[in-house]
Amino acid sequence: MDLKQIHDLIKVVNKSNIGEISIEDKDGKVTIKQKEERITVSSVPAPTYAAAPVAAAPAVGAPAVTAAPVADNLLTIKSPMIGTFYRRAAPDKPLMAEEGTEVSPGKVVCIIEAMKLFNEIESEIKGTIVKILVEDASPVEYDQPLFLVQPE
Repeated sequence: MDLKQIHDLIKVVNKSNIGEISIEDKDGKVTIKQKEERITVSSVPAPTYAAAPVAAAPAVGAPAVTAAPVADNLLTIKSPMIGTFYRRAAPDKPLMAEEGTEVSPGKVVCIIEAMKLFNEIESEIKGTIVKILVEDASPVEYDQPLFLVQPE
């Protein structure tokens, strides 16, 4: 099951009264549970018996970052997927966004690694980052707040 299919399932569960859904295929098992307006996704890889050649998938520029209003007129940039949050493109590269950084639509603010793919997360709003809510190299969930932005 690929990441897009998982995202589609999460959307279906969000819009329905389904409490839990589990899907298993040759690549593994995915369970999505809805509880108190939150969705938890857990994935268990299937055992691998033989190494099969895998075609490299193109990097996904995930512009699906949502902006939701929060207290004090701040907007939230949320994670469009589950994965590992990184503030740098590489360990020797500068930070992509810090508190006080001006952002505009299309500016890359972080990278989320999901299933060995590094996805650039772009801002969809214009403003200034006032708070970074996630530590570098830590796991994030779907729709988890990453940054608080003061809109312009």
